[in-house]
Amino acid sequence: MRTTEQLGPYTLIQQDGLPKIDRDSLLLGRFATVRKGDRVFDLGCGVGVLGLCLAEQAEDLTLDGLDIQPSCVSLAQENLVRNGLMGEIWQGDVTAFRPTLPNRRYDLVISNPPYFQPGRGKTAGGSRGIARTGDENGLLPWCETARRLLRNGGRFALCCRPWDMNALFHHLTSCGLEPKRMQAVQSGTEQRANLILVEAVAQGKPGLELLPAVIMR
Repeated sequence: MRTTEQLGPYTLIQQDGLPKIDRDSLLLGRFATVRKGDRVFDLGCGVGVLGLCLAEQAEDLTLDGLDIQPSCVSLAQENLVRNGLMGEIWQGDVTAFRPTLPNRRYDLVISNPPYFQPGRGKTAGGSRGIARTGDENGLLPWCETARRLLRNGGRFALCCRPWDMNALFHHLTSCGLEPKRMQAVQSGTEQRANLILVEAVAQGKPGLELLPAVIMR
């Protein structure tokens, strides 16, 4: 069964059994720095939620993406076309993606990557479980691929769980991506953060800005 969700002027088509719009993607879409005319690449794009979130904030974007699931690729492309947005969606695995796009260096790479390694954590079954489960290398392949896609000075925005922060910062810096902005998300003022939003810059200078926490009530 198909359903629709309105994201500003855009209509997101969703389908039962495929990843759907969630809190993390909405928060990441608002957090990422996006500017008019940016070339954007969504790693693990699902059905294209992040692309529509970004299109709400800036005009004339190119919204390319990659997902491992053919059914997600098809629906993500449909969501772009139906909303009159520019972009192309590829099918493939982030861990093995070697882009040959000499004229497509991106201003922004964005990703809501899998939170769990195989055999760790509880995930949903089927397509949604695939979207939430990475491999034993964690976030390293996502950082490597983001760097290959980005121009120097381009931005990589992603979200992760607090327990992955040390590894994420190590992977980012080892790939030439300097963390520049970070924001925690909490379910209450007295609660610990349960989500971290991070934006890094390719070949950026050191210097991290810690933004006020987002309190979800």
